[in-house]
Amino acid sequence: MDSIRAMTWNVWWRFGGNWREREPGLLDVLHRAEPDVVGIQECWGTADRTQADVFAEALDAHAAFIEVGLPPAPDPVEEETQSGAVMGLGLVSRWPIESAESVELPSDGRRNAALVATIAHPVGAVRVVVGATSWEPERIEETAVQVQELQRLTRDGHSLRPGPSILLADLNYDPTQPPLAGLHLQDAWTAAADSADPRTLSATNRFAPAECRDQYDRRIDHILYLPGSEGAAATRAWIVRDEPNGMPPSDHYPVLADIAIGAGPHPREDDAPSASWMK
Repeated sequence: MDSIRAMTWNVWWRFGGNWREREPGLLDVLHRAEPDVVGIQECWGTADRTQADVFAEALDAHAAFIEVGLPPAPDPVEEETQSGAVMGLGLVSRWPIESAESVELPSDGRRNAALVATIAHPVGAVRVVVGATSWEPERIEETAVQVQELQRLTRDGHSLRPGPSILLADLNYDPTQPPLAGLHLQDAWTAAADSADPRTLSATNRFAPAECRDQYDRRIDHILYLPGSEGAAATRAWIVRDEPNGMPPSDHYPVLADIAIGAGPHPREDDAPSASWMK
């Protein structure tokens, strides 16, 4: 049976004054996890190279990148290695990326977008959407609109493609909170062990941002999906908390999930919401 090992990770751009020291840890986790598809939030890009390229080279894979303005890159820079680097979203895929585009998301006064890609999986086309939302409490309504747009991009035409449509996103809220109400996507986390620790933004991570303290100890990073015409179901999900050489690679922990193709539900004929994603 064909499957996809998906991963989503907010890798904290070049923040913290220690991104060069953290990068080997990022690559170590990637090598051990062996993902097929990786959605990267807070991914850096320069004129000749992006962090998605770095990850793709490490995994012998393909890469795509778009520039976004969320969160805004520091201006002025906080330290010299941030100079010339932009903020972006990245995608790394074991299989060729047939297309990748930037789709604008509503955002008042700053640029936000989703990376929408088609991957040439052996069973056929797979759509992958990579995104991140506004996080500030005063922008909670904006966040809700961005979440709905990410859902629309994921749902669009999913029943016509053989492979699943997958959303890899830092949504900045967990499923119990209002901005995520009304989603009708399958939550890969339902395949996690009952004893699994769900926290991706955790007080146990010494790099967790103090300004996001209200969201500590929540699962705010998500792998959501809908089956394509061949059917699909998550069979396993987990969070990696490794800290290579005693240093967290990012302020977020990554989520992984195995999604089997040809198993589980198929899309409904009327393309109506097939299931709630709440566990």
